[in-house]
Amino acid sequence: MTRIMTKPDKPLLTRDQVAKRLAADLEADWVVNIGIGMPTMAVQYVPPERDVILHSENGIIGMGPPPEREEDIDRDLMSAGKGPVTLIPGGAFVHHADSFSLARGGRLDCAVLGAFQVAANGDLANWKVLGASAGNIGGAMDIAVGARQTFAIMTHLSKDGSAKIVESLTYPPTALGVVTRVYTDMAVLSVTEKGFVLEEVAPGLTAEDVQAACDAKLILPDTLCEIAA
Repeated sequence: MTRIMTKPDKPLLTRDQVAKRLAADLEADWVVNIGIGMPTMAVQYVPPERDVILHSENGIIGMGPPPEREEDIDRDLMSAGKGPVTLIPGGAFVHHADSFSLARGGRLDCAVLGAFQVAANGDLANWKVLGASAGNIGGAMDIAVGARQTFAIMTHLSKDGSAKIVESLTYPPTALGVVTRVYTDMAVLSVTEKGFVLEEVAPGLTAEDVQAACDAKLILPDTLCEIAA
């Protein structure tokens, strides 16, 4: 039975604000896979002077943000989510097999993936919900397992109010023990050996607000920071 959580009666972060917060944690010299959906929103917030190489599983190494003007859209230059992007200087198109060799070969410093659920031990579910007649795991399994760390980005609650931050997955898993950080419209959490650590909260929210929207116990740090929105 789905457990409906308590959503705070306060403004939450927008998807763009969540994406911007995640982008701030992408470090220079990293090779980062960008998944479909919310992850693609982070691309435009990576500072151009920060040397981050963005990878798209359909065969782009050196993906840049979407074109600023509609007339500059190249229909042959699309992300894995079929959205228009650009190519940074030195970027390249590669064969799909070579793209996955990069992921499976441990060359990804980080993967940014959307999520339906994240468990306290870092298990990730992002390809099928309960009751769905079909789903497509795509390349997420290979990417999540192959990356040195995985950042999950999502809304804190499902549309029906059920928890996405859970003690154990109830959805079919994508990969086990891979998620290291979670970014939502309510908080930033780290995944540790002891479980979820609440690192930051959205402006106006309290640790109690976030805990009430989670189906897993949160560990509170000595100092709780507010997300710079």
